[in-house]
Amino acid sequence: MKNAPADYRSLLDALARCVAACEYCADACLGEDNIQMMVPCIRTDRDCADICRLTAAFIARNSPHAPHIIKECIELCQKCHDECAKHQHGHCQQCAQACQQCLEACRTYAA
Repeated sequence: MKNAPADYRSLLDALARCVAACEYCADACLGEDNIQMMVPCIRTDRDCADICRLTAAFIARNSPHAPHIIKECIELCQKCHDECAKHQHGHCQQCAQACQQCLEACRTYAA
């Protein structure tokens, strides 16, 4: 794990943007006409937001367990990206983009 704050600032920023996009998407999905169709998206958004919050905490405190959490974060961000990318709603597309950026930041950090 890296130690200097500058080393992980971009990762923390990407994680925070992903949390915000996932929370916004889940809330916006609740207002869609066919909410039943959006249930998998809402659930995935919530899981992704939670793992991104947890990952940010582990990274910020330089936890020795961060590498394990990052792996799970990458997996859930990929699932959230894939789910949101299926939907044409603007909030879903924005969420998919935030998840992709978070994935890239996590992979870069983990390498």
